[in-house]
Amino acid sequence: FILPKKCLRTRIVLKSLEKLKEFCCDSAPPQNRVQTEPLKERFAVLPKCTDFDDIDLLRAKNAVSSEDSKSQTSQKDKTVFDVSRSGSSSLGGCENLQKTCDSKPSNKRTKSIYTPLELQYIEMKQQQKDAILCVECGYKYRFFGEDAEIAARELNIYCHLDHNFMTASIPTHRLFVHVRRLVAKGYKVGVVKQTETAALKAIGDNKSSLFSRKLTALYTKSTLIGEDILLNRNFSLKFKLDDAVNVDEIITDTSTSYLLCICENKENVKDKKKGNIFIGLVGVQPATGEVVFDSFQDSASRFELETRILSLQPVELLLPSTLSEQTELLIRRATAVSVRDDRIRVERMDNMYFEYSHAFQMVTEFYAKDVVDVKGSQSFSGIINLEKPVICSLAAIIRYLKDFNLEKVLSKPKNFKQFSGEMEFMTINGTTLRNLEILQNQTDMKTKGSLLWVLDHTKTAFGRRKLKKWVTQPLLKIREINARLDAVSEVLYSESSVFGQIENHLRKLPDIERGLCSIYHKKCSTQEFFLIVKTLHHLKSEFQALVPAVNSHVQSDLLRTFILEIPELLSPVERYLKILNEQAAKIGDKTELFKDLSDFPLIKKRKDEIQEVTHRIQIHLQEIRKIIKNPSAQYVAVSGQEFLIEVKNSAVSCIPTDWVKIGSTKAVSRFHSPFVVENYRHLNQLREQLVLDCSAEWLEFLENFSEHYHSLCKAVHHLATVDCIFSLAKVAKQGDYCRPTLQEERKILIKNGRHPVIDVLLGEQDQYVPNSTNLSGDSERVMIITGPNMGGKSSYIKQVALITVMAQIGSYVPAEEATIGIVDGIFTR
Repeated sequence: FILPKKCLRTRIVLKSLEKLKEFCCDSAPPQNRVQTEPLKERFAVLPKCTDFDDIDLLRAKNAVSSEDSKSQTSQKDKTVFDVSRSGSSSLGGCENLQKTCDSKPSNKRTKSIYTPLELQYIEMKQQQKDAILCVECGYKYRFFGEDAEIAARELNIYCHLDHNFMTASIPTHRLFVHVRRLVAKGYKVGVVKQTETAALKAIGDNKSSLFSRKLTALYTKSTLIGEDILLNRNFSLKFKLDDAVNVDEIITDTSTSYLLCICENKENVKDKKKGNIFIGLVGVQPATGEVVFDSFQDSASRFELETRILSLQPVELLLPSTLSEQTELLIRRATAVSVRDDRIRVERMDNMYFEYSHAFQMVTEFYAKDVVDVKGSQSFSGIINLEKPVICSLAAIIRYLKDFNLEKVLSKPKNFKQFSGEMEFMTINGTTLRNLEILQNQTDMKTKGSLLWVLDHTKTAFGRRKLKKWVTQPLLKIREINARLDAVSEVLYSESSVFGQIENHLRKLPDIERGLCSIYHKKCSTQEFFLIVKTLHHLKSEFQALVPAVNSHVQSDLLRTFILEIPELLSPVERYLKILNEQAAKIGDKTELFKDLSDFPLIKKRKDEIQEVTHRIQIHLQEIRKIIKNPSAQYVAVSGQEFLIEVKNSAVSCIPTDWVKIGSTKAVSRFHSPFVVENYRHLNQLREQLVLDCSAEWLEFLENFSEHYHSLCKAVHHLATVDCIFSLAKVAKQGDYCRPTLQEERKILIKNGRHPVIDVLLGEQDQYVPNSTNLSGDSERVMIITGPNMGGKSSYIKQVALITVMAQIGSYVPAEEATIGIVDGIFTR
């Protein structure tokens, strides 16, 4: 069989087009995978299209048609492939649009340049130029333009030209995986969802137009909270939400996720040396609710600022568009040392948002609404009396978090903590943190090989975060240090089974600290809420049962107080758990979520209406049986279509002509009667309205639960402290460790001490040679260490510093004997 020449030419053209599409997708210039600055202006050609910003004006000029079907047909009928439009520009049809706008009006109707969906995307993109938008389209999320090319490159998915834009897509049930991947690579990701349903749209005023969509969520490294990124290892193992999901692909970050805002002020500088500057900063963890602030004068080396960055380890920096040269150098250095997907993301804001007058007004407006009593007035006064650069940083962070609907985390000033308080903790600057390898080693910047790695035997994510804070903030008060040491000693030597039971409970816990914060922001799913509340209720019951044993067997004041307080702090959760239907919560069905509807009258009313319509359709079945002369006829449901009447094809002639044929097979045909058509449509509308009503009631339910947020967080912090004590007790069991003696006298006496990290790394095969140290304010105040290269001089010096740090966080130390006078700071070169 020989094809006609015309068909052969058509096939050749199609193959060429496909190859050109692949070339356009694959030939994009390589870009940095990790975005350390906001995405550049992607709409570089926008200014050429002077009429582009006003979509209505385009429609008035007949440059755009509102008929989607005709626009798609006109695109398919085109025989000329516009190469300039298929390039990597995210506005591939802009030049054509400009020509249309500038051309003289003709008598013929102008064909559509952009489809309605593309116009909708363009309008949303104008509002979020620096974000990658995932647009919900039925059963998938689509990317357009340069977003599609980035998604194709980073997610390893296919991208192709469709109408005016390159496009790529992902299934809706894999959104949480791909959002996390893009965020991990440094991008800001926006999720755009359909806000209309088919049934409600059919009775609305815009039933012939496109589905309305809006941006429902934004995500960056520090703001990764919400239902779209819910599924993690804990939840998937608990509920088996999706067996097809490979949970190993998903990030389960338990580290800190600080968003750190930095502001400079040259006016407050006391020492006018070149490069000196006054700096204010505010750091917030939206996922856990922690807020820290500080203000200080820094030298040209930005030594103090580096200390805070290394200690907080932010995942995202919020900065004004311009900073001093020395600070910019430090920021570049801090982002450069990060590796792979751990690199710090940098977001810039216009300098005007950091101006004090503008910032003071925003902070005042944000906190003034909470001034309803004396306590609120005191908190408000404390905020507005902060240093000017701190106020500026706070205002910028409030503005930034409003885009993510996470500003509520800043609404309680009593939760604010100053980084450098009144000599509450030992001073460990950035250089010391790095050189002593306290948080990460200097080889590959990983935790293994650091002091934190040696001490971390925690069972929970929130315990791990608290231990990290302990390691970077050793205590200065002997009473507090001894309280921890007493607790560690009791866990180490106690023969009671209480501690074993508590440790078993801790081992099974999900990250309830982050879960509570997600609930507080009203960004949790029913699955997450139920898991967190059920876990808290279980903890309350278990710890309540331990109260008699704790009273009789636990001697440590710290452990006894914290363990006994936990049941009381968790008492509110039981009432909320009783309201929920467990099965509905696990599958995310909000329409069946609440057991007793007496507290939810709107839901009850909607369900009664649904039941009434369903009852009418069932009664109508009697009439249908008479019409088709089949007394045993029943409704059937096929492919989501309910209330179908099946009739054999041989008997179709007896069906009234006004019945609607829905489908057929070789044997039967299926119909809806006019009565069923009308009532079934009304039923679907009521069902979809019920979903909206239930979602509104769900948010109100979360708001009520959030009233107990602070007491529940206090219980979680108690659990984290207990977890840290157990971890330090495990460290003491590792080898020849001893309890250090703390005293006010200036003295460091260490007998046969060992480097804690090297000792663990060497293991039992190659024992570390112990060394003693004897320093005192009254005798030997200085030691000069000499010896050959690679002889262990640096390791010995670091050993003394690390043993001192361990002693002041309340840990046993690797030595036969240790007496440590309180050290208020450790410094290295």
